[in-house]
Amino acid sequence: MGDFDDLITANQDFARTFTLGGFDGVAHAGVAIVTCMDSRIDPLRMVGLQHGDAKIFRNPGGRVTEAAMEALVLGVHLLGVRRILIVPHTRCAMALHTERELQDRVGASAGQDASWHSFHVIEDQLRSLADDVRRVRAHPLIPDSIHVGGFMYDVDTGLVTQQL
Repeated sequence: MGDFDDLITANQDFARTFTLGGFDGVAHAGVAIVTCMDSRIDPLRMVGLQHGDAKIFRNPGGRVTEAAMEALVLGVHLLGVRRILIVPHTRCAMALHTERELQDRVGASAGQDASWHSFHVIEDQLRSLADDVRRVRAHPLIPDSIHVGGFMYDVDTGLVTQQL
């Protein structure tokens, strides 16, 4: 006990003035965002949205993985998603390091060999973004009526620029 006390205390403060209850879980702006887990990204605010407006899926590198695709299909068919933004970002660790470098760094931190674990580094962010956009658009459970766009978020300026 005690390892999370600061967070529990902060949550209690948050809950005292909580006004966000009662939402139905639908993406009220019809938006889903796939982006990186990087803490410099505020997915809702970066595109002018707020609580209840969008479905957010985050992972290292902001790639459309199988889990992300599952979330998008559910979002489209059950949660009101009509627009999908795929948003990697500048200065992403997944694009700045090789697979071997990440394996070595994780292995050193863990004190054991991590060469067996794949971290799915991104050799070319724009090519990977184009692949992800194509993959979503081609998915048999994502209708043609769904708008899918590829964007890049600049962590130093806060600007989102459409790539695809």
